Amino acid sequence: MKYLWLMGGLILSLTASPQQWARQFDFVDEASCGLALVGKGNKRGFVDKDGRIMVPLVYDEAMHYSEGMAAVKKNGKWGFLDSTGKEAIDFEYDEVLTFTDGLGLVIKNNHFGFINRAGKIIIPLDYANASSFSEGLAPVCRKGLWGFINTSGREIISMKYQYAVSFSDGSARVMKGGKWFLIDHNGNETPE
Repeated sequence: MKYLWLMGGLILSLTASPQQWARQFDFVDEASCGLALVGKGNKRGFVDKDGRIMVPLVYDEAMHYSEGMAAVKKNGKWGFLDSTGKEAIDFEYDEVLTFTDGLGLVIKNNHFGFINRAGKIIIPLDYANASSFSEGLAPVCRKGLWGFINTSGREIISMKYQYAVSFSDGSARVMKGGKWFLIDHNGNETPE
């Protein structure tokens, strides 16, 4: 059987005539959880590997699936679809990021916090800024200072930085005193 690579690395069987079904969309994104994000005009939805529409193109914005959940926006608010395409988390957030480490970052009235896949707030929307979890920790900001919390919301690395970036390959970039440092999961600093 022959296969074709489409934008974003989506593999399609040539017997399914991918060029025919793909032409009906303005873009076809990478498949995740068996569904690919597609767009036409100003609307977004999801298709399966054969181009069948599984989630109608009714959303104003959408992000690809991550951990079985996809963030979608309609009527100016964000919510989430589950892996079946069902609206699983109400459309009540001003902004969101995809799920990582089992939690989704949500923003409401300029306050940041985290929800679980059932839509329950696990880490209250008490932060002035935050980024997604990576390697079990998320950078969060309160009163102008950044630190890191774990998935239970416990502060692991104290809020003493002017800025912080998510962990990658065991370290995170932080700024203190106008200088950049790399820190490990215990907060040990190494000048950059």
